[in-house]
Amino acid sequence: MDAAGYAVAMLFEPTGVGGVFVVSPERITDERGFFARTWCQDEFQAHGLNRALAQCNISYNPSKGTLRGMHYQTAPYEEVKLVRCTAGAIYDVAIDLRPTSPTFGAHAAAVLSADNRSMLYIPEGCAHGFLTLTDGTEVFYQMSARFEPLAARGVRFDDPAFGIRWPGPVQVISQRDRGYPDVDL
Repeated sequence: MDAAGYAVAMLFEPTGVGGVFVVSPERITDERGFFARTWCQDEFQAHGLNRALAQCNISYNPSKGTLRGMHYQTAPYEEVKLVRCTAGAIYDVAIDLRPTSPTFGAHAAAVLSADNRSMLYIPEGCAHGFLTLTDGTEVFYQMSARFEPLAARGVRFDDPAFGIRWPGPVQVISQRDRGYPDVDL
């Protein structure tokens, strides 16, 4: 219950990749608009998810067709990401890179937008990236660990091993993200 006595919750929808969830706020609506929870340690813990929060970041992307990813950090600096689009829309993707996972090599994707206010929970050991679907897109990240530049790695967004079907052409991408090698699953 919130201070006004409303039962406020978050909705956790599993994807086809182990540990990756689409998290949506449950809206409490009245004449003022709505109120919704976007973070709750207790609810994340109740779903068996990492509830640590060490760092928050934003990325602003002026152009539709901007691709960022597919990024991850190596042990012992692996991180959970909770990703939300606060302006515009993105096609958000997580790839399971955990060799012992039953979904190793699989990916999950969701459209995140300022309108749907959904988030993607990405566990440790998964690569993350997105393609902007509109101009003027801003993405908000909550992470369980601080970024460690020496542990930063990536896989290529169009590596045939993952079979990701991006919903539009890539117009803007960094040389680093374009240059990751193919992986051998």
